[in-house]
Order: sequence, then C-alpha cells, then structure tokens
Amino acid sequence: MKTFYWLVKREFWEHRGGFLWAPVITGVVFLVLNVMAIITAEVLGARHGVHIGGDNVQMMIARADAGDLKNIGTGLDVAMVSSMGLVSIVMGIVVLFYCLGALYDDRRDRSILFWKSLPVSDTSTVLSKVASAVIVAPVIAVVVSIIIGMVQLVIFAMVLSMHGVNAFELIGLAHPFRAVATLISGIPLYALWAIPSVGWLLFCSAWARTKPFLWAVAVPAVAGLLVSWFGIMGLFNLPTVWFWKNIVQRALLSVFPGSNIVYGDGALGATADVGNDPLSVLSPLHTYGLLASPNLWLGVLAGAALIAASIWFRRVRDDS
Repeated sequence: MKTFYWLVKREFWEHRGGFLWAPVITGVVFLVLNVMAIITAEVLGARHGVHIGGDNVQMMIARADAGDLKNIGTGLDVAMVSSMGLVSIVMGIVVLFYCLGALYDDRRDRSILFWKSLPVSDTSTVLSKVASAVIVAPVIAVVVSIIIGMVQLVIFAMVLSMHGVNAFELIGLAHPFRAVATLISGIPLYALWAIPSVGWLLFCSAWARTKPFLWAVAVPAVAGLLVSWFGIMGLFNLPTVWFWKNIVQRALLSVFPGSNIVYGDGALGATADVGNDPLSVLSPLHTYGLLASPNLWLGVLAGAALIAASIWFRRVRDDS
C-alpha cells in the first residue's frame, strides 16, 4: 500500500502542471473574467446613470415571499458552482492526454527500462495511473472549484456592499454547504463513469507503437462510420445512434465530468426540478440513479478488461 501511495504521488509530481496548475489557472481566469464583467457593468451603469440602490434591494428582499427567497439562494448557489463547468472541461482534456501518454511516453524516451528495473509490478504502475486519472485529478478540480466559488461569493459581497446592500443577509440565503457537498459527491460517480474511457486511452497508450492519440480517436470513429454506413445496429434492432452514444462517446468523452448527465441514464434517479432548483441536476438523489443503469456497470467491466489488457501490454511490449 505504501508503494502504491508513492506511485500515485510520483504521478502527481510528474504531471503537477496538468493536475494542479491547469485547474488553478482556469479558476483564476474565471475570476478575472467575472471581475472584468463587474467593472464593465459598473462603468456602463455610471455612464448611463443606472444606480443599484441598497435600500431598493433591501426592500425587495423584505417583500419577497419564501419562493422568491429560495430562487435568490439558488441563484447564488449556481454562481458558486459555475466555475466547475470551465474547470471540468480543462480537467477532462488533462485526463485525456495524461492517459494517452501515461504508458507511451516512457517507452518513447526509454525511461521504461529504469522503471522496470525497480521492484514495482506493472499492475501497480498501471493502477496508480488509473487512480491518478479518476481520483486525484477530480479531487483537485473539485477543491479548486470550491475555493474559486467561495472567492466569487466574497467578490459579490464586496460589490454589493459598495452599493449599500447588506451582503451578508443576501448571501445568507445561499446554501454553500449543499453546493460543496454536491460537488464532492460527484467524485465517486465520476470515477465509475470514466473507467471505460480511461481503460481505452491507457490501452492505446500501452499498445500503440506510435501516435496513440490517432489510434484512440480513429478506431472508434471509423467503427462508428462503418456501423452507420452498413446499418449494422439494425441487426440488433437498435438505432445507429446507440453505437455512437454507448461505444464511441463512452470510449472518448467519459473523462469529461458531467458527460454522465448529458449522455447517461441519470433520469433513473429522482426527477430533477431544473426550473425551480438547477442544482438538483447535480444532486446525488438525481445523479446516483445512474447506479441502477446497466450502461454504467457494463462500462466498468469493459474498462476493467481494457486496463487488464494495458497491464499485459505494459509487461510484454518491446519497442526496441
């Protein structure tokens, strides 16, 4: 276990730029864009004589009913977790290219000879890379998103205070603990959902003698085109889109957080009240309904088989 811990830590050290600094820089850029938007709004408001009075806002809050207050709190919650959208895209790109190079780069530069000389099994090495992709990367992304979200709330509070609004009363309508718990709860589900993509990308990284990215993208894409052209899925009474959604998309895009909501069977869980509560889409009561979907577990089995194949190729592949 201690050896595995150091293997994961080594992955973090070697890829700290992608795992840590890419989300941090993305979050900072997100904050800068928000500050620029606020400054622009202030300048345009001053230029056109538009003034947000604190008394007016306080009066609106005093006259708001329970539903209005809930909507205000929901809006603040969404603002706090909104940074996760941009960070998730960057994290997905980082994980995709990390997996493609994880078992290929050390063969290309021949450093694999050094690592194989150490008393560390190929199984532990590959599994440490899997853990880095499905646990370390999303944990860092979620932590960065939470910090950025908190900073964004503080910025909003400062701006509102400048206009005479009781910012603490307004922000008190938010549910930061719920927003934080929602982001954290998505990590285990992401790990399960991403397994087929991680397995496929690692397999291409371990198997391909050159250009693993091309192989990883071309094989499922060409297979999808052949299935579409010849109507192969019709033999199983399934539409062609089934192959693109459950094979091509799962192989390439499952490393992006949120793809399970877009392409998965999240509706198996509690119905999300998107109109009144957008955060319910990310709620465990909704997203964890995916655990009842065969799609998820078949993907996990396929990913586990691909990871096992990656371990085997890591052991036998010789590019000398």
